Amino acid sequence: MPGLKSVRLPAYMRNKYFVSAAAFFVWLVFLDSKNFISQYELQSEVNKLEAQKSFFQEEISKTRKEQEELLSSPEKLEKFAREKYLMKKDNEDLFIITEKN
Repeated sequence: MPGLKSVRLPAYMRNKYFVSAAAFFVWLVFLDSKNFISQYELQSEVNKLEAQKSFFQEEISKTRKEQEELLSSPEKLEKFAREKYLMKKDNEDLFIITEKN
């Protein structure tokens, strides 16, 4: 064809092993269902969930410790009920004081 210059490829780009390795690399990075990009996203999701797991395990241990303390003493249980659920005895008056923002 007149006017078209032929472009010479370097010898390593004409090598069948280089071409197949490059195609395999493109396949792994972009096209495969388990490509590097999705693997990175999944690993970051796993790391986030593991951090949440450790947080919730700490919260569970705190709650269990608090439960043991409450169930060990009737005075602590009464104090907790009065503070948390605003419970009172029949002959008592309850005043709730709130701060204005």
